[in-house]
Amino acid sequence: MFHQIWAACAAGVATFGALGTVDGPSRLKADADVAELVNRASEAHASLMRGDIAGYRKAIRVTPDFTLLDPFGGEPRGAPSSEEHWARIGRFFRDGRAARFELIGTYRSADLLVLVAKETAHVAVGSLPAQEWSLRVTLVFRRDDGEWRLAHRHADPLVKGVSLSEAGRITLGTRTER
Repeated sequence: MFHQIWAACAAGVATFGALGTVDGPSRLKADADVAELVNRASEAHASLMRGDIAGYRKAIRVTPDFTLLDPFGGEPRGAPSSEEHWARIGRFFRDGRAARFELIGTYRSADLLVLVAKETAHVAVGSLPAQEWSLRVTLVFRRDDGEWRLAHRHADPLVKGVSLSEAGRITLGTRTER
């Protein structure tokens, strides 16, 4: 059964459709969990876009078996392995402003909660000048020892879509520019 839930988050009110059902008192707890994680994900996104890795890590803790499918593709990765690795991630993003976390949908079970969203900010990324940067993201949170932690993040820059031909070139690795 599909239903609509409204949750307040740091950037305003986000609308999303929840897949599955939760009834009675459990529904209230589920809605609170979703609202908490939307708020934390929104705070984490805004922090990261400013290059504030400490703020990101305060909002989001990852599981020991965390997996990352980053927007640049390649092999899946785990959590950063050192404080310097975390610091490098923070330095990769600069001068982010107008960060938005737009929730598209959710799915949950007792100890898993999935947020599907679009993250947008005006930010300088890597060697690129500041520009509008939008990603489609899927965040999988798992409750470990009573705390919601990020177990998986998948992000891609395909918000505006690509043609079949472009997708084929990417899949085959025949792009001329990297």
